[in-house]
Amino acid sequence: MTRRTLRLDASADGLAAAAQLLRDGGLVAFPTETVYGLGGDATNGRAVAGIYAAKGRPSFNPLISHVPDLAAARQFGVFDAVALRLAERFWPGPLTLVVPAVAGSGVSELAMAGLPTIALRVPATQTARDLLRQVGRPVTAPSANVSGHVSPTTAAHVLADLDGRIDAVVDGGPTEVGVESTVVAVVDGVATLLRPGGVTRNALEAVLGGRLAENAAADPARPVSPGMLASHYAPNARVRLNVDAVGDGEALLTFGGARPPGGERAVMTLDLSESGDLAEAAANLFGALRRLDAAGAATIAVAPVPDRDLGEAINDRLRRAAAPK
Repeated sequence: MTRRTLRLDASADGLAAAAQLLRDGGLVAFPTETVYGLGGDATNGRAVAGIYAAKGRPSFNPLISHVPDLAAARQFGVFDAVALRLAERFWPGPLTLVVPAVAGSGVSELAMAGLPTIALRVPATQTARDLLRQVGRPVTAPSANVSGHVSPTTAAHVLADLDGRIDAVVDGGPTEVGVESTVVAVVDGVATLLRPGGVTRNALEAVLGGRLAENAAADPARPVSPGMLASHYAPNARVRLNVDAVGDGEALLTFGGARPPGGERAVMTLDLSESGDLAEAAANLFGALRRLDAAGAATIAVAPVPDRDLGEAINDRLRRAAAPK
């Protein structure tokens, strides 16, 4: 059902209007440091269902609940010593912690996809935390795009997918990190990496004093965290990875100034970072995929990106974009 989508700025009045919409069960997209999230009251099952409907998101994919601070997070999740250490070091910031859910917390079962755990995050941007404080409830906020499409890093990206399907978008300008949060499950003192993202593996392991466990038993048909479906973050064009040559009519996504043979024939060429800066590349990733997709090429050829630091998260998103749909 088409609705009027309000364009709100990040002023006090804009945030107050957004908070009221969320308390009333509406859907509001807002900026975090990672990407724009599509917010809904996590305690309101109808609002959560509205997120799934607006995104076309599979109901078995759990949603992250966003809160303004660690004290609020502890009302909904059980934090052991390991989880607390990570939260105190990386919150506010691009880290989601999956921990056992507090019984009777009021968070919708739909938001947790029927799991005994809950995904929680404290975003870094003041705009997001101010909004969450005004709402006074946890806010589920998956990326504000149609499920499987490229994640949004500007309000314009949100509107390209969801105009007429949500109540409002808060325009806080472009996001800084550009890829979603790292997701770590902490259960019984064991920290397991579920999704690479804005906090690097090295940074996490430095705080833990040891290696993260790997999620070797992951079932892509029933993910335990957001962002774990095999085909995700996908443009309409086919994505071809680690190319050493560009074919006729392909678009080219490259990194660090690399120009594979045949690149001069590309429909469009975008470099994630001419200087080889992985943070810049992460911030540009989703916007670049959107621009190349809009160029109309049937295939996007992607040059290799180093698989270190934020490159791990970038390559994770690119593999999911390239997965069979």
